[in-house]
Amino acid sequence: MRLLVTGATGLLGRELLRVAEKQAIEHEVVPAYHSQRVPGGVQLDVRRRDQVRDVIRSVRPDAIIHTAYKQDDWATTAIGAVNVALAADAARLVFVSSDAVFGPRKTAYDERERPGPVTPYGAAKAAAETAIHAITPGAVIARTSIIVGSDGQSEEEQRVRRLAAGEPGAFYTGNIRCPVHVADLASALLELLTSDVSGIAHVAGPEALSRHELGCLIAVRDGLNPDALPSVPGEPSDIQLDSRRTQSVLKTRVRAASEFLAR
Repeated sequence: MRLLVTGATGLLGRELLRVAEKQAIEHEVVPAYHSQRVPGGVQLDVRRRDQVRDVIRSVRPDAIIHTAYKQDDWATTAIGAVNVALAADAARLVFVSSDAVFGPRKTAYDERERPGPVTPYGAAKAAAETAIHAITPGAVIARTSIIVGSDGQSEEEQRVRRLAAGEPGAFYTGNIRCPVHVADLASALLELLTSDVSGIAHVAGPEALSRHELGCLIAVRDGLNPDALPSVPGEPSDIQLDSRRTQSVLKTRVRAASEFLAR
């Protein structure tokens, strides 16, 4: 299978390349990057429909995992995803979406519930989901949550280091999500790619944590003092994904944050 991975220089894109390399017999991976060159990759600006079409025609992938986004840019996050779906043709498409397509509430969201975003980023992801479902009904739309790594490269890990060092800022105790390890997410996406699953899939951790609780777990793992992390209540924002249905069809076990961050 020839697999095109967009956003190949991002945290998830890099992990997809690493995990897929282990499955070299099954996957010939072509990384697509925007500005930071990747060996063996192709330059791709997903905002340009003509370039997306030409690159996909040139690569001729059997499958595409679309991870590229820019949180404050509608053109990249929404229109870019639509451009990829329009050009995908017969290629199997997995689109990485976000829990931001939902608004806060006390109970978890499952795959059957309609988006109701309250942020511009969430609206962009929701728009992309709607268009992709209409263009390629067989695509997988994989919603996830906060992504954490092992090497300190994720945004959340870097923020812990900055705040532990005394930089201004704080973690919110009222901002609750279902963190996922990047390796678990990458493995799950590659598994979904070769499955007969279509439509919405939730791939988030089974444990809901506040941003402050998550920050403290990262600090302890990294030998930092969790008490040095400032916290404030913040605007209540409880968005949880119920991933049990998707987990039931996966061999990949998506771990809880308290497990993968244990020292």
